[in-house]
Amino acid sequence: MSIRFIKDKKRFVINTKHTTYAFEVVLDHYLYHIYYGKRISNVPDPVFTFLSFAPHVKECNESKSPDLFPQEFSCYGAGDYRPNSLRLSADGTGVCDFVYHSYRIFKGRLDLDGFPAARADEHTQTLEVTLLDEGCHCRLKLYYTVFADLDIISRYMTVENLGDTSVKIEKCMPLTLDMLRSDFDMISFYGSHFNEMHFQRVPLHHGTQSVYSNRGASSPHYNPFIALCSHNATEERGEVYGFNFVYSGSFLDEVDVDQQSRVRVQIGLGSESFSYSIDAGETFCSPEAVMTYSPTGIGKMTRNFHNFIRTHIMPPASLQPHPVVLNTWEACYFNIDEAKLLDFAKEAKKTGFDMLVMDDGWFGARNHDHAGLGDWYENRTKFPDGLASFVRKVKAEGIQFGIWVEPEMVNPDSDLFRSHPDWALQTVGREPLLSRHQLVLDMSNPQVLEYLMKQFDETFRGIEIDYFKWDMNRHMAHVGSMHLPSDKQGEIFFRYMKGVYRLLDWFRDHFPGAVIETCSGGGGRYDLGMMQYGIQIWASDNTDPYYRTRIQASALMGYPAATMSCHVSNPKESLASLDYRYKVAVGGMLGYELNILKMSDEIKSEMAKQIAEYKTFEHVIRLGDYYNLAFPTKYPYSAYYYATSDRTEILLTVIEKYQCPQGQTKRLKIKAANPGATYVDARTGKQYSGASLKEGIVIDLTGEPMSAHLFHLKAL
Repeated sequence: MSIRFIKDKKRFVINTKHTTYAFEVVLDHYLYHIYYGKRISNVPDPVFTFLSFAPHVKECNESKSPDLFPQEFSCYGAGDYRPNSLRLSADGTGVCDFVYHSYRIFKGRLDLDGFPAARADEHTQTLEVTLLDEGCHCRLKLYYTVFADLDIISRYMTVENLGDTSVKIEKCMPLTLDMLRSDFDMISFYGSHFNEMHFQRVPLHHGTQSVYSNRGASSPHYNPFIALCSHNATEERGEVYGFNFVYSGSFLDEVDVDQQSRVRVQIGLGSESFSYSIDAGETFCSPEAVMTYSPTGIGKMTRNFHNFIRTHIMPPASLQPHPVVLNTWEACYFNIDEAKLLDFAKEAKKTGFDMLVMDDGWFGARNHDHAGLGDWYENRTKFPDGLASFVRKVKAEGIQFGIWVEPEMVNPDSDLFRSHPDWALQTVGREPLLSRHQLVLDMSNPQVLEYLMKQFDETFRGIEIDYFKWDMNRHMAHVGSMHLPSDKQGEIFFRYMKGVYRLLDWFRDHFPGAVIETCSGGGGRYDLGMMQYGIQIWASDNTDPYYRTRIQASALMGYPAATMSCHVSNPKESLASLDYRYKVAVGGMLGYELNILKMSDEIKSEMAKQIAEYKTFEHVIRLGDYYNLAFPTKYPYSAYYYATSDRTEILLTVIEKYQCPQGQTKRLKIKAANPGATYVDARTGKQYSGASLKEGIVIDLTGEPMSAHLFHLKAL
């Protein structure tokens, strides 16, 4: 059993393959966190300390104040002055104080109400801990779902209103982790549209450090993934704790160092863009947060998350080969029509592509980004015989078909907005703020969802669509709903995401033969919530290989390559540029974004060779273990490799940056190589012993622009 309850100590112990997590009930009231780290046999007993100004319940002395000991869950206003897990208001004060009541341990897991969550398998176990607050008349349940073989523990909570009047949740952090030390660095990623995933590693300090979004999307500005690592941690040594949130909306990750130099980590829904009222008899369910621990460096933490995300978060279709797509956006923008795209399909098939993806511009009056969003019917000027006829002609060329949609948005210049201006998010008496000439539809309104389902059903009925690219190209402002009463307006951010997930579920169920790629102006919703729906995510609108090298290296620290859509674009008729862009793009799932009709025969021939080669090692990238050798913000080059689980194939990539010094020789150790095997590079025919690869393969850096090195090593 992964989860045990030790009755005489009222102690819960969770063991995964390599970790132990333990807490116990103290004073028949609080949940005292004892330990999370490397797997151990003997869990230490709690230690209490004394400090003045520490409130406590009358049954004990000041050493047992909730402000002084590590907790599993912290209530606002009940004597713990650190950042709290839950602020719940039944009387306007926000004060709550939940007391331990009972527990149960069961196989599998419960479904979350309307949220993506990690799928259980036959080994999954869950601990449910129940607490009661008689003052608020509420029942709280904390859930710990254990994926023991992957060293992952997930956390979420439910709050049930047992009273006669409504209560309001004003902060909800389903993951709280207290640790007795603070000698850690915090790793996080910041950025902006077109400039996502800047790596940041800084020492913790007293006070609170946080990353967050109040934009209605997880955003390109801060990613929900964070990690705490020992100051000396590298890829292969040191302690590392990793955390993430299975949610795509506004979030808060906060790390606090308190008066005793102890750390509290919390992941969840902050108060700035979240509140939720629970009526009498109703139950609120939070999204899920996940955590892992590695005693052997950042790389192990990364691989824990990669394995978990592939097998328990991403859809099963993501484990199958991903199509190599030709996307029309950077080639045509809105200037598309049937004749042009049929020519695209013919050339794409000749070049070896699996799929043509028709991007923006196919619907309504969509000739630019000022009009048409919301009018999801084919543009008969561009497709005179209709969309169904066009798709049949594309497929007759022997190629699959994908299409772009942006269901969450509306242009003021659209039939939808003219008919239902109240369906856009807005606040009464204020001029709506535009971004990209569009407004955000009120996805908390069931009428909006029903309209979208009806419209997409009618437009795509009988059409064999293989792939949806789901985009979202602005963030929320003046967040108000004409659908909700005034006392529910604070719930819009949360209800919006539940609406988006409901529509995504509908797409997945209604078009079972199609897969989804999600996008938000690039990497604006690069999160575990979206990863449950899409086989891959567009990581950034920036396809310049110099910037993409950094973006991809950062993304891979928390997310597997199988979810990262990487496109070759704009080779400018240069074989050298095409080769460089290709070697960067095969860091993830390969695609192309260029005008194939304007490419020379030489370029198209080279692309065909690239696609054919990629398909020989795509499975290594999609399913293999990832090892980072040189991070591009620290070194003048990027180096990493993927290895299959049986170590029979290894794909090594070295990307030189533009300012890479000339004439340097690097020895890169491939520690995942089988020392008793002999490997041959499928690209050159050169042989290497596994033992020599473990000692290091020698790379001579050229210092030249657009230089990259790729090795596909296969055991003989």
